Parts: sequence; C-alpha cells; structure tokens
Amino acid sequence: MAAVSEEQILKTLGEVIDPDSGKDIVSAGMVKGLQTKEGHVAFAIEVDPAKGAGLEPLRKEAEEAVFDLAGVVSATVVLTADRPASGGQAAPPQAAQGIQGGALGHQPNHGAPEVLPGVNAIVAVASGKGGVGKSTTAVNLALGLAAGGRKVGLLDADIYGPSMPRMMGITGQPNSSDGSNLDAMENYGIKVMSMGFLVEEDTPMIWRGPMVQSALEQMMRDVNWGELDIMVIDMPPGTGDAQLTMAQRVPLSGAVIVSTPQDIALLDARKGLNMFRKVDVPVLGLIENMSYFNCPHCGERSEIFSHGGARKEADRLGMDFLGEIPLDMIIRETSDSGKPIVVSDPESEHAKVYRAIADKIWDKVGGEQTAGPKIVVQ
Repeated sequence: MAAVSEEQILKTLGEVIDPDSGKDIVSAGMVKGLQTKEGHVAFAIEVDPAKGAGLEPLRKEAEEAVFDLAGVVSATVVLTADRPASGGQAAPPQAAQGIQGGALGHQPNHGAPEVLPGVNAIVAVASGKGGVGKSTTAVNLALGLAAGGRKVGLLDADIYGPSMPRMMGITGQPNSSDGSNLDAMENYGIKVMSMGFLVEEDTPMIWRGPMVQSALEQMMRDVNWGELDIMVIDMPPGTGDAQLTMAQRVPLSGAVIVSTPQDIALLDARKGLNMFRKVDVPVLGLIENMSYFNCPHCGERSEIFSHGGARKEADRLGMDFLGEIPLDMIIRETSDSGKPIVVSDPESEHAKVYRAIADKIWDKVGGEQTAGPKIVVQ
C-alpha cells in the first residue's frame, strides 16, 4: 500500500470546518507542523487559547479524517494554543490536548494512566548544553546496563535532534501489535523509542513547546515497553520546557549530568543540576566526557578541554563523580556506524569505563522506582 502524501492529507483536512470561523482548518492557517513518514502522520491544529478546551471535537474530527485515509498507519494530532488572545496581548502557550491517533493511541484517554508502569527505575542523562557527548554517553551507559544482564529501555527525548536510530543501528518504523500502542524498536537487547523513527532524518521539527510535551508523554505512555529493570532517558540539552516536562511528569529515580571539563560547560551543567534539585529529582553524579585525548600515533596525552573540572565541581557540590571518558575517535566512529563501543569492542578500556559507570548508576537506583518529583515554587 502506497504511503499517503501531504497533498492528500491537506485535501482531506480542507473538509474539516472550524466552527468559530466557518472556514476549513487548512485555509484558516490552523494546520501547523505537518510531518509524514511511511504512513505515520503528525500535525498540530493551532487554536485560540481561550477556546482550546472546547475544540477537542475539532481535533478528533481531523484525527479521524486523516486516520481513515488509505496508507495512513497512525495519526498524531495535537491542539496547540499560542495565538494572541483578545485585546492583542499574546497569551502563553497552553498545554496541548493528548495526542490521539492510530498506533499512537487512537483510542481516547480516559483519566491519566500511570507513566511507564512496568519500569522499575528511570534515569535521565542530561546536560546543560549541547555538544558535550550526552547522547553517546546515554547509549553506551544503556548498553553497559544491559551487559550486566538487566532489561533496559532507551528513550530518546531529544525531539528536535533525535539520534538514537543512527547510534543504535535501527532502521524502519515501529509497528503496533495491539492496534493501539506502538511497539518499541529493539537492537542489542535494548528497547528503543525515538521521534527519529517517525520522521525523516533530515526533516526539521518545527513543533512548539506544547506539542513537544505531548509527544514526549505519548512516547512514554503509549508505547509497549513491557517489563524493564531500568530505562535510560536521553534528555534534550538545556533546561527548557521539554526538560521540565520529563522532570515533572516522570517518576525519575535520578539524573546523571554529563559535562566536558572546561569552566563554560560546567556553568551550564550546574544549571541542569539545579533544575533537577528544584523538582526534587536526585542527581546521581557527574560524568566528565572528552576528559583527555591520547594521540593514537605517539601516545602523548593532551587535555584539550582542560581536565578534572567535573570532579572538582562534584566535590564542590557535595555529589558523586561517576567517571571520566576520553575524547577518542573510536568512540565517535562506533557511534556513527550504529555499533557503539560497548558492544563492538566490549573488552576495550573505553567500554570498561562505560560499564563501570553503568554499574555505579545501578547500585544507586537499586532497581526501585522512586516517587514522582514535587514541584517547588520559589
């Protein structure tokens, strides 16, 4: 069956009428962020924030219209409300309605189901800024945990820059064995979910905050994860809406902060640490990535980004230092090839470092899920 085209989707949505304006939602400019990949369709309907809650029937009508098209596997539709309210003042973005559709939960949600009920422990791998090797660290830590005989899941929460499909060597898109929820993809014995499975690799995500929050919640709640000892969440860099959504909505057992050694990176790492502390998520420790470089030709060690800064910062903040990972071409090459070093060269010194850090993390969470975090308002 041929996949549905954007033209077919827009033609169908052109028959969905906004009850307030009397116009169809396409000509009214309400359809935003349309994405389609191999039958998986996602978009938002932008509405007046003052009327958002009352337009759930409109969202459902659009969802069902698209889902009924030939070639559509799933329809992911969300209401987002960030147009100026009456009086010309811009209203803050409103929380989106839950994404319903096809393999991503086409059945309506009645109440708030427990998030990740079969997962014993959930650990976030975070950084205050991008470019510090957080995703590479998250992947190898997950593989290190699996090497210890644990059942592991890996959630790619970086909606704008999903990298797990490539790093985990997984291609294709998820199926749905029950017709309601997506089945997590799998490789190297780890269950994986990423927005990268649902959109083309070079397609930019132009979703706003509420849409991102809803997508994250659905990747947790409406995916068949099964029973897991531990889930590793690769957090997006920074301390914005997506990070707060994960910290507030997910019963995190703890967070791990990844930083490079230099002062400017540690400043950003400190922001990430303080965010987790404000929402009562325990920080399990700091990892210093790109800690040093050993020349493969002469063996000389160079501390390109300085060295030891993360250890000193951990001592200053009274938290554990989990370990240091060198800057090495083989770590980058194995990650880019979809064969991370922990599985491609498990006896290497680098793989042993990742496994040792993974063991420390497991010892800290003890395989037990903690209570959900509390929001502290100051």
